Amino acid sequence: MGKIVFNPIGIIHSGFTKAKGTPIQPAAAGGAEGKVEIFKEYTPGLKDLDQFSHIILIFYFHKAKKVSLTAMPFMGNKERGIFAIRGPSRPNAIGISTVRLLGISDNILHIRDVDILEGTPLLDIKPYVPRFDEKDKVKIGWLKNKIHNIDSATDDGRFIV
Repeated sequence: MGKIVFNPIGIIHSGFTKAKGTPIQPAAAGGAEGKVEIFKEYTPGLKDLDQFSHIILIFYFHKAKKVSLTAMPFMGNKERGIFAIRGPSRPNAIGISTVRLLGISDNILHIRDVDILEGTPLLDIKPYVPRFDEKDKVKIGWLKNKIHNIDSATDDGRFIV
């Protein structure tokens, strides 16, 4: 298979200019608000997106350290395989966040529960649809006994250059 190239469709803006202290998931963002600036040529693609309360942002971890196939997760005390955690230093530095869509003004999406660094390149947007995205009988692996810490967990800078 040949090289795969993605081009950003926009830039994510938040109050988080440094990794350290940034929430590690939208659930821990405490209502932090931000904006997504969609590049003008992609604005027609926003048609009807305002009918959804939540959206999934797919982005590039542009400040991630080099790839590592094992890492110590934020809420863990043991190294795990990179595919068993959500850390950014992965073979393809792609991240996802499900955020609340507050509104759209021209090419600007106003969002809440943002856990993404200022200036992060946006690759795509998908509407969050509970019937598509929620699952029952879910297992959460090693996080089972750690998930209660999510509200106080923040980035400590370990994955950023």
